[in-house]
Amino acid sequence: MIAGFWEQLDTPIFALAPMEDVTDVAFRTLFAKYSPPETVLWTEFTSADALAHDFGRTRVDHRLRFDREKESPIVAQIFGSNPENIEIATRLCVERGFDGVDLNMGCPVKKIESAGSCSGLIRTPDIAKETIEAAKRGAKRLGGLDAPVSVKTRIGYNEIDLPGWIGFLLKLDLPVLTVHLRTKKEMSDVPAHWELMSEIVQMRDALAPKTLIIGNGDIQSMEEARVKMSETGCDGIMVGRGAFGNPWFFDECYTPTMQDKLRVLVEHTHLFEKEFLTQPESRNNHSKDTAEGWHRMKNFAIMKKHFKAYANGFDGAAGLRANLMKADNALQVEEVVAHFLRSLKENS
Repeated sequence: MIAGFWEQLDTPIFALAPMEDVTDVAFRTLFAKYSPPETVLWTEFTSADALAHDFGRTRVDHRLRFDREKESPIVAQIFGSNPENIEIATRLCVERGFDGVDLNMGCPVKKIESAGSCSGLIRTPDIAKETIEAAKRGAKRLGGLDAPVSVKTRIGYNEIDLPGWIGFLLKLDLPVLTVHLRTKKEMSDVPAHWELMSEIVQMRDALAPKTLIIGNGDIQSMEEARVKMSETGCDGIMVGRGAFGNPWFFDECYTPTMQDKLRVLVEHTHLFEKEFLTQPESRNNHSKDTAEGWHRMKNFAIMKKHFKAYANGFDGAAGLRANLMKADNALQVEEVVAHFLRSLKENS
C-alpha cells in the first residue's frame, strides 16, 4: 500500500469534499487561507477520458489548476471507466504535483453513471478494480515515492451493499476509502446512513486495518463531525454542502461575523473572476459566446450559487441576495455589498 502524505497526517482527518462547479481553485484558495493547514482539499471531479487526449484536456484543464504554495495537501479527483485513460490521467495529475489522486465511484448523475463511470462502477466491480490498478500504475513516480490512490464511493447502487461493495473495495489495498453514506438511488434525498459507519469501520478492521475510513454526508458543523467520529470510530470526516459560504468551517476557534462573510464573499468573487474570466490579448479576438470579448472557462453565473450561503441568517439578507443576483461581475458585487453595509451603518 502506498499511503504517501496520508500517513503523515494526524487523525482525525478533515477534508473538503469535491463538488462540481464549487471546489475550484477560487473556492479552495479561501479554505486554504481560513482553515487549518492540515485540512485536505479535493478538486472538482475531472474526466479521465478528457484528460487523456489533447483536445479534451484543453476543455477541462482549468479544473486541475491549483496553487502548490497555498493548497496543500490537495487531491485531484478523476472519473472514468477506461483503465488506459485512467492511467494516463493519473500520471498527468502526479506530474502536476498533486499529493494524491482519488477515483470517483459515487457520483449519481445519470448521464455519467449510465455510461459506466462513477456510481456506475458499483455495478461492475471487475472494471472498478481495473481502474484502481490502472491508477496505481499511473501514480508511479520516477526516483520518488508513488502517489497514493484513494476512492470515494457510496454504500451501494439501488440497495445498501456493505459486504459486497464496500468489502470488495477494502480488499484492494487502498490507503483511504471515503464513503458517502447513501446509495446511488437515494441521491441526496434521504438522511445519510451514519448508523452504518460503525459496521464499515469493523469491516475495515477485519479486512484492511491500514486503510483510513473517511465518512461523508450531512455534516453541518465541526461539533457534529467530532460526535460522528466518536460514535462510529471512523478516521475522518469529509464536508460538502455544510461548508458553503464558510471557509472557516474547519477552524473551531473562530466564528465569523456577518461582516467577515460579506468581505469573503467579495474576495471569493474577485478570485473567481481572476481565475476563470480572462480578457483576450486582442479586442479582435472576441469569444463568440460573450458580447464583450471575454474568454470564459466558467460562467459568472456559477458564482451566484454561493450568494445565498454567504448572505444568510441576518436582517436584510434576503434583500441583499436579491441585489447580488443582479450583479454581472465582481466589481458590481463589491458595490452591492458596500451599499448594504453603508445602509446598515446609517440606520443603526
